[in-house]
Amino acid sequence: MPMFQVKPVCGGDVKIDLPTCMYKLPNVHAQQGNSCSSEHALQNGEVDPAVKVLEARQDEILRKLYELKAAVEGLAKTVNTPDADLDVTVSSSFSSQSSSSTMLKGSTDLDTLLGKDLGALRDIVINANPAQPPVTLLVLHSLLCQRYQVLSTVHVHSSVSNVSPQLLSCLGPRHPDSYARHLFQLGFTLIWKDVPKLEMKFSVRNMCPIEGEANVARFLFKLLAPYPSDHAAATLVDSWVDTAFFQLAEGSTKERAAVLRALNSALGRSTWTAGPEFSLADVACYCCVLRSGSAASVPANVQRWIKACENLGHFGPAKLLLQ
Repeated sequence: MPMFQVKPVCGGDVKIDLPTCMYKLPNVHAQQGNSCSSEHALQNGEVDPAVKVLEARQDEILRKLYELKAAVEGLAKTVNTPDADLDVTVSSSFSSQSSSSTMLKGSTDLDTLLGKDLGALRDIVINANPAQPPVTLLVLHSLLCQRYQVLSTVHVHSSVSNVSPQLLSCLGPRHPDSYARHLFQLGFTLIWKDVPKLEMKFSVRNMCPIEGEANVARFLFKLLAPYPSDHAAATLVDSWVDTAFFQLAEGSTKERAAVLRALNSALGRSTWTAGPEFSLADVACYCCVLRSGSAASVPANVQRWIKACENLGHFGPAKLLLQ
């Protein structure tokens, strides 16, 4: 029972409107009057022009940042590797695309083979021992210069104390525009270094080094022309490349004689080593025949083939280096 009884001050049928929010603000998206201007009609799917300008500016900034990132990654290939202690920059040459016809059939795309790399030069870095000059790569370098705009540079590593002037100038003279790396499509950097095997580095982050002159030659030749689509023809090319490097260049006298007889027989059936078209097999066999010192006593078909290779004009650096 309550202690005090009080009469109600209002009737029970009184309705009170309670608020649904603490503060009320006007709708900033509401249209003023009867106007339907585009800058206020955002709820109808249209975009404010100021927002469009801001988005375009942001896209441009992101594009520049991406190009800067690619350029820094390109520099990191030489700065963050053991090859950073380069002592002497010897030569750099620029070779534009040649208008003359080439004997290589088929076309290749650098973006497809090497990946799109905006803002940074695609630089192929090769470490080679001056005691074993990679003459095959000099021929391929000459072919690359005919196809692309190549920035060719020779360096001497601190592990090598003496390099002949002939090796220092094997890629040609310095070009006056060598500082403008953006003018070139491909970089070809040869470093004379005390290494047990020739090795090539292209992308430090995405690709492991390639070792061996034969394997590097395969990589470079794919930048010039695709391998034969026929598996038998591609296998024949690879077989001749391995035979050249392992038997002609490093084999015994008996092995060299057997390879020369097989080469003479193959050249009796076709113009080039692996068929009617010039291929990597011709580059490898020519260089290894000259390296073995048996070019003067080869059979008749091989002599004719050697002259045909020299008439192409790309084997001069290799022949000059081996003389």
